Amino acid sequence: MPLYLSRFSYTPETWAKLIGNPEDRRKAAQSYIESVGGKLHGFWYAFGTHDGYNLWEAPDNVSMAAVALAISGGGALSSLETTVRLTVGETIDPPRTGEQVQYRAPGA
Repeated sequence: MPLYLSRFSYTPETWAKLIGNPEDRRKAAQSYIESVGGKLHGFWYAFGTHDGYNLWEAPDNVSMAAVALAISGGGALSSLETTVRLTVGETIDPPRTGEQVQYRAPGA
């Protein structure tokens, strides 16, 4: 199954709720991805541009998109970005296949 890395940030209101009533949000994240047949591999908070990161496994892009949309639509996040992770093996064939693409630069 494909792996996905999500970067998220909470709204100030969500942080206020978590400060007033701390809870382990990994359990919620795990239930969301498991509902589409996926698996949560990690959940971390961080300093910096994003408040946290998740590493997910999902059956396909549509399943991951469904989870991302449900989470984004919930209103607790100010941002959510999800990136498909590629294995080293998956990056071997595209350059070889790319040699066959007859690309022409604009204006060439």
